[in-house]
Amino acid sequence: MLIIGPPGSGKGTQAERISARLGVVAISTGDIFRANVKGETPLGLEAKQYMDNGDFVPDSVTNKMVRDRLLQDDAAEGFLLDGYPRTTAQVDELHDILAETESKLDVVLQLTADDDELVKRLRGRALEAGRSDDNTAVIRHRLDLYHEQTEAVVARYAERGILTKVDGIGAIDEVTNRVMDAIEVARTT
Repeated sequence: MLIIGPPGSGKGTQAERISARLGVVAISTGDIFRANVKGETPLGLEAKQYMDNGDFVPDSVTNKMVRDRLLQDDAAEGFLLDGYPRTTAQVDELHDILAETESKLDVVLQLTADDDELVKRLRGRALEAGRSDDNTAVIRHRLDLYHEQTEAVVARYAERGILTKVDGIGAIDEVTNRVMDAIEVARTT
């Protein structure tokens, strides 16, 4: 399973809830990058320069990280990807990774939200968490990148008939209920 949506749409929160309810591992590229940045690993230092500017970390780095993660034992019985793929090249790489393990995506959930609401959410998160990648200019840049690149990813999954859109605006529990209902409908069709 894959959860996709613009920055601030609640992907991380909903991924944790889906993971807990369905008993599958949630794999967040953002969390992995932030852990590497905090640990000042070579990958983290490279990723930080892109993240601080609101740019995507290059596919070569991201693809290797995701490939390694999906080959770990806890992902063998199912997983939920959060934050990957973000480009059509990453869609192709994910397809190749899954083919190697004789797996496939069953559901792609897209959380939707208005850009102005997302800016408001992300500015609030920046104040609470002190995240350097959540100033207004960087937020707008990240949203522009999402619209330019990631929407093509959404279109690819829509063409495959596995995309389910869910409104990401509202109380967390309300959104979770919509997400779980959407997953149930997607699994039975």
